[in-house]
Amino acid sequence: MNLDKVFENNKAWINEKLSVNSNYFDDLGKGQNPDLLYIGCSDSRVTAEELMGAKPGEVFVHRNIANMVISIDLNAMSVVNYAVNHLKVNHVIVCGHYACGGVKAAMQSADLGILNPWLRNIRDVYRIHKKELSAFEDEGKKYDRLVELNVKEQCVNLIKTAAVQKAYRERGLQVHGWVFDVHTGKLIDLKIDFEKYLEDIMEIYHLD
Repeated sequence: MNLDKVFENNKAWINEKLSVNSNYFDDLGKGQNPDLLYIGCSDSRVTAEELMGAKPGEVFVHRNIANMVISIDLNAMSVVNYAVNHLKVNHVIVCGHYACGGVKAAMQSADLGILNPWLRNIRDVYRIHKKELSAFEDEGKKYDRLVELNVKEQCVNLIKTAAVQKAYRERGLQVHGWVFDVHTGKLIDLKIDFEKYLEDIMEIYHLD
């Protein structure tokens, strides 16, 4: 991409917004009040706001390789705590996508350097669901299913956090697992049963 074109596009975008609302950027500068926290993949094909049709200020976004929620990742945990405790979002969404390079890389027998410890978390998801995944003969379908299972496990990781548990008790915050199908453009709701997952883990992960 030509970087000069980026700045030209920016100017055109500004003019477009101001032509509709002359106070657009004044209003934007007054603050944010998003109802959603979106945790997605860094993949360049998956743009959070665009695929949801969201406007600036409507969604708080965190992206990393393979949409992971890892307890020792201070970046992700800071985002979750800020969005839940301070912005008071009511919905937290983990959104994976089919044809995810991170998920596929995690299943390769290759030394990927600094990516190794990150992708090991996806291999842990495979280990947990090995019986189901090993039954797939089609590698493509196996990877698609691992994408879905990874989303579900990251939702569980969210439910383990004190911030999410507290917000659920206080205002009914919900956690959702979605997959974006890059082949069709469709968002697929995996129908995460928040209450069931919470009930299943409360004996071990309950935090006051």
